[in-house]
Amino acid sequence: MARKTKNERLRDVHADAMKQFATIQTNSIDERAQCLADRRFYSIAGAQWEGALSEQFENRPKLEVNKVHLGVMRIINEYRNNRITVDFVPKDGATDDDLADTCDGLYRADEQDSCADEAYDNAFEEAVGGGFGAWRLRTEYEDPEDDDDERQRIRIEPIYDADKFVFFDQNAKRQDKSDAAYCFVLTAMTPEAFADEYGEAGSPTSLSSHVEMLEFDWQTPDVVYVAEYYRVEQSTEVIRVFELLDGSEERYNERDFEEDENLERMLAATGATEVRQKRVKRRKVHKYIIDGSRVLEDLGFIAGTEIPIIPVYGKRWFIDNRERMMGHVRMVKDAQRLKNMQLSRLAEISAYSTVEKPVFSPEQVAGFEIMWQEDNVKNYPYLLVNPITNADGSEQLAGAADYTRAPQIPPAMAALLQITEVDMQDLLGKQEAGEDMQPNLSGKAVELIQNRLDQQNFIYMSNMAKAIKRSGEVWLAMSRDIMVEEKRTMKSIATTGEISSVQLSVPVLDSKTGLLETKNDMSRAKFDVAVDVGPTSSSKRAATVRSLTGMMQLTSDPETQSILTSMALMNMEGEGLSDARKFFRKRLVGMGVVEPTEEEMQQMQEAVMSQQPNPNDIYLQAAAAEAEAKAGKAQADTAHTLAKTQETEAKTAEILAGIDSQARNDALKVAKEMREPVDRQILPRSNRNF
Repeated sequence: MARKTKNERLRDVHADAMKQFATIQTNSIDERAQCLADRRFYSIAGAQWEGALSEQFENRPKLEVNKVHLGVMRIINEYRNNRITVDFVPKDGATDDDLADTCDGLYRADEQDSCADEAYDNAFEEAVGGGFGAWRLRTEYEDPEDDDDERQRIRIEPIYDADKFVFFDQNAKRQDKSDAAYCFVLTAMTPEAFADEYGEAGSPTSLSSHVEMLEFDWQTPDVVYVAEYYRVEQSTEVIRVFELLDGSEERYNERDFEEDENLERMLAATGATEVRQKRVKRRKVHKYIIDGSRVLEDLGFIAGTEIPIIPVYGKRWFIDNRERMMGHVRMVKDAQRLKNMQLSRLAEISAYSTVEKPVFSPEQVAGFEIMWQEDNVKNYPYLLVNPITNADGSEQLAGAADYTRAPQIPPAMAALLQITEVDMQDLLGKQEAGEDMQPNLSGKAVELIQNRLDQQNFIYMSNMAKAIKRSGEVWLAMSRDIMVEEKRTMKSIATTGEISSVQLSVPVLDSKTGLLETKNDMSRAKFDVAVDVGPTSSSKRAATVRSLTGMMQLTSDPETQSILTSMALMNMEGEGLSDARKFFRKRLVGMGVVEPTEEEMQQMQEAVMSQQPNPNDIYLQAAAAEAEAKAGKAQADTAHTLAKTQETEAKTAEILAGIDSQARNDALKVAKEMREPVDRQILPRSNRNF
């Protein structure tokens, strides 16, 4: 079979894309239209009267008391005060993985550099208001103007009107769309901008968007829709494993041998032998730019293995095998409309005159019309009327025939106003309870009220946390492909907001094994991603300071008091306290309470090595050494004296022992001499010669 040309392949790609997009549009047009209507309902003035309701109240007051907007903003503010952060966790559960900490710092730096808060806030607001939001991750060169600089970083960017412009694979069931096979992101362009971008003349064929804004915005200028088309492609790759002379193994794929023709001979020359082959599946994402008739650009494979579009849902279900979604607005729309109708009708009633006016015949006020007209201004003490002429010609003085009545509010409307207000509070979550807290409430009562309010918003925070987690996974997959330069220095941000730098792929000698290894090698960055839902950095610091000051009352140990005080001052915020916070952090690092960063560790080592001795310190050290030497000499003399003393004592003992022995011998000799004559006299004669 002949191999397809590039144009034939792109035509097939475009045909597949059109079929996929048509399927998505058919199944999701109703849901997407409701999401868009919900966002308009709470955010655009006049949108609450759109549709048939506006026709019913034509030429009548149409008031809006938008309580839905306030309810949505409370949830949005709650999220902004409780940011969600990404934490990369080693798969083996290790707690001292430096590479995971490096990934944390790099992700925070990319968030800060690309103003990711804007992307997060926009997606969350669209999800809470309409039910669906999204943002994207993409790579860009650090210095686009330098042709030789190929270093890239990851940017997190917002996607506006995601319910109108972002469409995922209809068969993807996971909420984070990690199982999606394709994705479309539409962009609206004017025909002039389209021609400038793609060099096309005339009116291009548009990839039509069926989610139309029918109210207020229907007079929009003509636009052209183009789409970013992401398609996941699976390929099988053969991995060849070679055993080296030292017993270690190295793996190479087919691309390695294609790029280096001498690789095979080099392996054979070094004695490497192929021991096995392994087939593995590779996942790649191909990106195209398409319009309604053709593929405009083939951008090839992007960094990473995941579609870099992150969806966020307010509330989400699968019913009848169709994805359903909605935010905080849809369920309260009817109650809001009813309240607007009642208030508009009440305003219309109150606009009628509340003063009872007399009703006269023309004959009675003839000649006095001006007096009656000016009475409201001049407040006459009395008013005049003409008598009525009877049929017989006689005159009869008569008063007003009747009086106009002030309008009355129907009892049903008064009751319905109260019911509608209660219903809206129930649907919006009774957020007013948090604002009605009295200052004398106990801390436990305040905590219970806050927990109850948090439970009403938790589903939105939980779904946002899933999206942030997915964002971390996509970022990690992309970073393994673009952060590969050896000894590349990159900005990193700690959890405290302090900026530092890290070096990637740095060869270091392992002190334990004695082997050379690569530090901060992002190609090995394969972690689980966890998320932490909590207060903002400033809220955390304020809570930390309160906790530390409370703990200071529970201890009397001076060292513990010093540590707690330093930690409280390190976390305190205020004008001009940044230098003080740095000082107390350095102090805690020196005390061993706070783990130093790599930069702090390097600074400490450099400070120790470059520290110049103080002359006073030198004098004191010399004096101390002299005193120590004198003390040693005195100790040696003392030891010598003690040894002499012991020797004298030993000789004395020996002399004494000798004297005692001589005296004893002399005494025995004298005794013997004295005994001999006696013995000769006493012994018998026969024994004298014995």
